Amino acid sequence: MKSLLSLFAALAFLASCNEKIDFQGAFKETVVVYGLLDQADSLHYIKVNRAFIGPGNALDIAQIPDSNYFEDVEVTVSEYLDGNLNRTWILRDTVVSTKDTNGIFYAPEEKVYYFKTLPTGLNESIQVSNDPQQSSLNRFAVYKLAVVVDGGKYTVNGETELVRGITSPATSQNFSFKFADDPAEYISTGVSASNTGNSYIINANLAIEFYEYEGANNSIKSFNWLLGEADVLPNSSKTFTALGGTFYDLIKSNATDDNPSIDKRTFRGIWITITGGAEELYNYMVVNRPSSTIAQSKPSYTNLTVNNEGNVVGIFSSRQTLRVYKPFYTSPQQAYIRAIDKKSTRELCQGPITGSLFFCSNHPGDNVVNQEEAFACQ
Repeated sequence: MKSLLSLFAALAFLASCNEKIDFQGAFKETVVVYGLLDQADSLHYIKVNRAFIGPGNALDIAQIPDSNYFEDVEVTVSEYLDGNLNRTWILRDTVVSTKDTNGIFYAPEEKVYYFKTLPTGLNESIQVSNDPQQSSLNRFAVYKLAVVVDGGKYTVNGETELVRGITSPATSQNFSFKFADDPAEYISTGVSASNTGNSYIINANLAIEFYEYEGANNSIKSFNWLLGEADVLPNSSKTFTALGGTFYDLIKSNATDDNPSIDKRTFRGIWITITGGAEELYNYMVVNRPSSTIAQSKPSYTNLTVNNEGNVVGIFSSRQTLRVYKPFYTSPQQAYIRAIDKKSTRELCQGPITGSLFFCSNHPGDNVVNQEEAFACQ
């Protein structure tokens, strides 16, 4: 089960969205809907809110949760294969506590609607459950969203295909990062992503993990490193560069510097996450990027429709996430597997940037009996 990641990180990955809602007439409501399907997820969330102009201070109203919800909401997602209805999910509501508390709206709790499936693997293979409703999303299907508000006062509809065809050599078992060659000579590693499917935007992120020890006790430190984001076309590729000097600078800045009891650190591993977004999501993000001109007025974009002359903003789209963990080591029998190579490990333990942080290597390849490296843990 995946968390909301701050509910799609406002569409999950690629940018913060600041869509301007234009109201026509006092007290006219707007239905606000956000949803992203990801075949790699086991939980899929749809967010439905109510926006309106009313009497009083808008900032005060924004802090009242009930003012931001409709009284009655029914949400369904239907799967169509070759134009034929295959499955329908009736979504349940739940309250999550992951909303950013720094905004003007109520937080950290918010209501969302969800349904469950099995996640697909890196090879986009579908997992089948005894309950067809729980089987994986189908990468060749079309998914249609229906949100019925207050018994039919408004009905919002949208549809999307799944993003598919994102692959990367970085997900292979033998891939490792090379951040240093000779001492203090930093090199880079390219993390490439191929788009043989229908993605229009891709980003790459690394989550770096290491242990900090106080005697026999240890704790895990981690930080995220966004390598970049780029527009892409189908049947194209993009390579993101992980700079060696930046790697060691980030390690140093994220190590605990106010605890003199820490007497050892060891590297743990790297999570590689590559995410591709659908064309509708790309269009939505382009429209909502900050203006680079004096004219600040911008068009709005949504792939949602609403009846009864209602207003609707938001997006129903999809993304594909490849996520793989690269451990520093797995076992003595697989000493050839390592998240960072030997020279990069030596630089971590002895180099000018991180050499004073008590890093040592517990990798089996660096601790061969009677052939231990100078930077091996003793």
